[in-house]
Amino acid sequence: MKFYVKQHKYYCGVDLHARSLYVCIIDKEGSIVKHKNIEATPEAFLNIIKDCREYLVCFE
Repeated sequence: MKFYVKQHKYYCGVDLHARSLYVCIIDKEGSIVKHKNIEATPEAFLNIIKDCREYLVCFE
């Protein structure tokens, strides 16, 4: 089994619902950068991650 061992500037978790997404972004130290309940659309998701998208890692 391979483990992911690289560190990144930001990490993102998403809780999926039918009409909404709860998004939480933390930095590499574990501090919350953003956490918000948003509309379940690509535009809303891209808007909330726009400031850190280049450095972001998302896990499923």
